[in-house]
Amino acid sequence: MPSTRASSTSWSSGSDQTSASAPPIVLDDVSLRFVSYRDKQYSFKRAALDLLLRRDGTPPAAEFWALRHINLRIESGERVGIIGHNGAGKSTLLRLIARIYPPTEGSVMIRGTVAPLIEMGAGFNPELSGADNILLNGALLGVSRRAMKARLAEIWEFTELGEFADLPLKYYSSGMYMRLAFAVATSVDPEILLIDESLGVGDEAFKSRAKERIRRLLDRSRVVVIVSHDLNALRELCTRGIRLERGRVVADGPIGPLIDQYLADAHRTAG
Repeated sequence: MPSTRASSTSWSSGSDQTSASAPPIVLDDVSLRFVSYRDKQYSFKRAALDLLLRRDGTPPAAEFWALRHINLRIESGERVGIIGHNGAGKSTLLRLIARIYPPTEGSVMIRGTVAPLIEMGAGFNPELSGADNILLNGALLGVSRRAMKARLAEIWEFTELGEFADLPLKYYSSGMYMRLAFAVATSVDPEILLIDESLGVGDEAFKSRAKERIRRLLDRSRVVVIVSHDLNALRELCTRGIRLERGRVVADGPIGPLIDQYLADAHRTAG
């Protein structure tokens, strides 16, 4: 679990910030620590007894700094791709921007509405039909029932799953599930769009349509931040790249040269 025991943290929305020139995303010296307790059987009863007897019964814990000293300014109009090896902190950084994790240290300022394509379909109910889940997920995204109903036809056309609209979601295959989740998540027009590995959804034909849909979202969103191992997609969709290694930013610049250097380093390491 993330630890937030720090006196120097700040995590805020920019709803009260009216300056049009202010960057939509600002991270100042941000670090994020996770704490894992080794004693999984440490119970509330035992904790209460330790407190009563005034003894230190806290189970030993292991700390892991997922992000360290991150400083970022993402300006309006930027399309940013985050790359790095597994465990580098890419998805963690995206979740911090999405306000899923608060920082342990430093400050995070987000200005604008955020639509995170992260763990898509997390709010789906397997007992409800596909159509009902669209309306339910729309409500979770802040879209009215009337507005979501108006989008039903387009969502079914995009997913090519219209014949299964009344089928409970528990009978959908994993591919069908992800198609529907992607279509619903991308049916909104956010100011800040966050995408985590969503470019690999479905078969090749659907991937092509998904990329085209994201391109249209790029035009309607002030800021787009993408985490993906599909480096070719990042070359196509992004203008700026950020490379993470062991929770730290090690490179930040134009996406093409940054990916080329990343691949060269990976090849050199493998060789």
